[in-house]
Amino acid sequence: MGVMEYAAKFSELSHFTPIQVDIEKIKMDHFEQELKGNIKYIAVGHAYANFQEMYQRVVMIAQVIDETEAENRELNQAKSNSSSTGSSSQGNRNFERFNLRRAQIKGKQPV
Repeated sequence: MGVMEYAAKFSELSHFTPIQVDIEKIKMDHFEQELKGNIKYIAVGHAYANFQEMYQRVVMIAQVIDETEAENRELNQAKSNSSSTGSSSQGNRNFERFNLRRAQIKGKQPV
């Protein structure tokens, strides 16, 4: 579940427990506890004045993480494509050297 989906579900369910989330600090603590992965580690390090500020910051963090992961996937894909192309051309050069050396050993001139 994404951060925005989680926040919407959290707000929806908080209406059923008004006593428990009346206090802004408790509401923020409950929201923070259910964050996952890198978002949680980054969000925990900040102090927020209210739930709205916390929510906006967490959404921005999630967007940055998503963009960074997408860029990393693209870079890895580009590296993968270039290394597979590079290895086959390297293999061709090695094969040519092998044939040249074999011809020299047999005393033949390469064609």
